[in-house]
Amino acid sequence: MDRIQGRPLLGLAAIFALSLAGATTLPDFPVGTLAFAQTIVDEWATVKAPPPPELKPVTIGNPKETALLMLDFVKQICSPQARPRCVASIPRVQGLLKEARAKGVHVIYSLAGQSVADIWPEVAPIAGEPSVSSGPDKYLGTELEKILKERGIKTVIAVGVAAEGAVLHTSAGSAFRGLKVIVPVDGMSSSTTYAEQYTAWHLTNAPRLGAQVTLTKIDLIRY
Repeated sequence: MDRIQGRPLLGLAAIFALSLAGATTLPDFPVGTLAFAQTIVDEWATVKAPPPPELKPVTIGNPKETALLMLDFVKQICSPQARPRCVASIPRVQGLLKEARAKGVHVIYSLAGQSVADIWPEVAPIAGEPSVSSGPDKYLGTELEKILKERGIKTVIAVGVAAEGAVLHTSAGSAFRGLKVIVPVDGMSSSTTYAEQYTAWHLTNAPRLGAQVTLTKIDLIRY
């Protein structure tokens, strides 16, 4: 065991407590008396998932100030082999997309190095709908922020794949830029249910993010 001047190395909490008490020297403790806390990796199998976040109804007050972000619905990423849950979400997202267009919501697509032609035809862009291409954070190295500002966007609806990739990081980037973010959980997907669960928790609990994000379902979005 590591030692300080012949004494067992104390946990940080114990040392802090001693300093508050005015201790000037460290007392001798038997080896093993004070143990370091286990890491999350050590405790991994014992961690219990928190209660699920509440899914809230949403009313889009001003569609003209709202953008629907269609994130990476390309066949290379949203594929039956890699992410069947993404393919299964396409009919629901198609309905969301159709209604958003009818209400005048701006629609913006993202890619991850592919072509617009690689987007699933059921949810493909129409003339005038822009796209950007980047990694998980679609703001990085693109004109997404400029596109949103030019259109006066104040709220974004984020759907796509992967939940823990483009959805999480682009939603966070939007929130940190002062935008309100709406994420329907049945419109985000990944290769595992754990990734979707983690993303839902992170979006609603992370500092400065949870306050900007509303978690919902597609059929709970109204205009």
